[in-house]
Amino acid sequence: TAAYQVEGGAHADGRGPSVWDTCSHTPGKTFQGETADVTDDDFHLYKEDVALMKELGVKTYRFSIAWPRVFPKGTGTPNPKGLDFYKRLLDELQSAGIAPYCTLYHWDLPQALQDKGGWTNPATAHAFADYAGYTASQLSDRIPHWMTMNEFDSFIDAGYQSGESAPGLKLPMKDVAQARHYAILAHGLAVQSIRAAAKSPVKVGVAQDAPGAMPAIENEAHIRAAETAFREINAPYLTAIMEGRYTS
Repeated sequence: TAAYQVEGGAHADGRGPSVWDTCSHTPGKTFQGETADVTDDDFHLYKEDVALMKELGVKTYRFSIAWPRVFPKGTGTPNPKGLDFYKRLLDELQSAGIAPYCTLYHWDLPQALQDKGGWTNPATAHAFADYAGYTASQLSDRIPHWMTMNEFDSFIDAGYQSGESAPGLKLPMKDVAQARHYAILAHGLAVQSIRAAAKSPVKVGVAQDAPGAMPAIENEAHIRAAETAFREINAPYLTAIMEGRYTS
């Protein structure tokens, strides 16, 4: 699940607005003006939701933490009440024998950071690392598996290039490329912050929907071509992260 998609409680316990709150409340941006102010209301119904997962035999639960719930303005003073929600959720998961897998960013950038340029501003990368480190320091004793971000292209390309997703911008390609760079920088800084702050052994990764390339014919030349194509297709994100470069 993603925090904005299931939690509701948009204004509960000091949560700040995210780019998706702003986008969904902008006329014409969503189907029939729908918002996620309430949605599945997991913020209030998490006990019932965990009970349903247990009944279904679920053994692991991947969820995301809302950055603006923990840091309403994206940086500065953390909001303890916001973090308390996730502590209560983790208590329920532990009681149900369900292992938590945590994503720190599932597209809900604090609006206060977007007002300063969002992912086109390098300060956002450092703010994310601070948020990641703080959250890990508070929850790593109960969460061994962490993912920094979910699907770079879904919030960078769709959010800053095509305008299909929040914050709904259509920027020049040079600005999109810069946003891509700062997003993967944020990932790298966050990995370091999580490892440094963790109170227990953790595994840290990223959740990326990488498009693939398949060889048309099963021979060495086609297989090598597919490998090269995979690196090129994923140059903006995975190739940069895994190989430290944007092209092969």
